Amino acid sequence: MKLTVFGATGGVGRHVVQQALDSGHQVTAVVRDPARLPVPAHPRLEVVTVPDLTHHEPLLPHVAGRDAVISAVGPTNNAQAKSTPIAGTALRAIATAMDQAGVRRLSAISAAPVGPVAEGEGALTRVMVYPLLRRMLRDLYADLAAMEQAISASNTQWTVVRPPKLTDKPHTGTYRRVIGDNVPGGMTISRADVADALLTCLADPDTVRHTVGIAN
Repeated sequence: MKLTVFGATGGVGRHVVQQALDSGHQVTAVVRDPARLPVPAHPRLEVVTVPDLTHHEPLLPHVAGRDAVISAVGPTNNAQAKSTPIAGTALRAIATAMDQAGVRRLSAISAAPVGPVAEGEGALTRVMVYPLLRRMLRDLYADLAAMEQAISASNTQWTVVRPPKLTDKPHTGTYRRVIGDNVPGGMTISRADVADALLTCLADPDTVRHTVGIAN
């Protein structure tokens, strides 16, 4: 496939780029600073610089002709989300560019606490962990909720992947996945496995216009 990856220099995005190349895909990595992309030069990798993702016009050339788009865009912390929300604005621009370019398939990362507590989740997580996280990181999750709203209102064939706490453990390709819900007892997942899920969902029609909970 021909893929465009937004947020390519982030903790998940760089894994998406490398795994996509390893799988034989052609990748356009959209970055603000090419020096921050720790992926070696590759004949199937094009790195393009876009200063911001506020407007869709600069994005059009980088999504046109592609088979799918992956977004690993998101705030790095609550303070950033409070001062400069990025995810909602970026995904509105990305979805508009996709619509004008006639590109339909979109896979994007969000976070488990944006969704409901999983069916069958333990009392501690339900009563204490999620409420505490949502209070401490309310601006971050508000930005991701705005992003999900922009995606669901778009014309794309979207999938939103909701992981719990991210780790830097190795790529396993083995993780739990629940379509339309979070994973009960799912506390962590590696960034590399989130990248795997974002890529895998592209070829899974059962995930179209659904959220997908993942966890190790």
